[in-house]
Amino acid sequence: MSDTTADAAPKAGPAYAVLAGHLRERILSGELQPGARLPGDTELSAEFGVGRSTIREALRSLASQNLILTTRGVTGGSFVAEPSVGHISAHLETGVALMAAAEAVTVDQLMEVRNLMEVPAAGIAAFRRTDDHVAQLRASMFDPTGAQGPETYTRNQEFHLVLLRAAQNPLLELITAPVFRVLSGRFGRDHAPDGFWQCVDHDHRAILDVIVAGDSMAAMDLMRKHLDHLGDSYRQMDRLRAE
Repeated sequence: MSDTTADAAPKAGPAYAVLAGHLRERILSGELQPGARLPGDTELSAEFGVGRSTIREALRSLASQNLILTTRGVTGGSFVAEPSVGHISAHLETGVALMAAAEAVTVDQLMEVRNLMEVPAAGIAAFRRTDDHVAQLRASMFDPTGAQGPETYTRNQEFHLVLLRAAQNPLLELITAPVFRVLSGRFGRDHAPDGFWQCVDHDHRAILDVIVAGDSMAAMDLMRKHLDHLGDSYRQMDRLRAE
């Protein structure tokens, strides 16, 4: 093992964790690029002085963190995973949901994050949206007059997801989508107050109109008002849930 590798190594922990830590650092630093094959057992054993069982445990640890994928066969091996906004966002959603369930964050704090991200995103989307984005936004509209169910919840989420994608910055969806999915799943379904879905539909259609018109300032203003309406409803539902 080189002096550089030894200096960078964690000072304590099981051998498999030390090896996993080294490989994780190489992946996150970009030394091992997405899609790259990890060194084989023989190479890892020679570099780190560990056996195959330790290597297998280290690879299992990295796979559990969704950092690598392992395939079998003649062309198989362990490869650095390709990053996916949806996949990473799903893991972040789990953490946000746990914090909400443990009451480590409040509805107001969750809505504050949405305001910080989605209001400017709506303004950017008015400039950067494509015809395809507009078509997807139109497809997310729903009839607010009938009974609401899973399709309504899905279309409601899709409207916000498409707006984030229309800003053409993947970090916006990655950071923001988990927050509004947690809010929607926790508060926005069975206990929605009277008129909730009619208000959502009205706001979405108004936002869509100014996005189509390319009016950035109006898009930000309407998104801010829409999130205020949602925040009021979520706080009301949160109070009812706590009773």
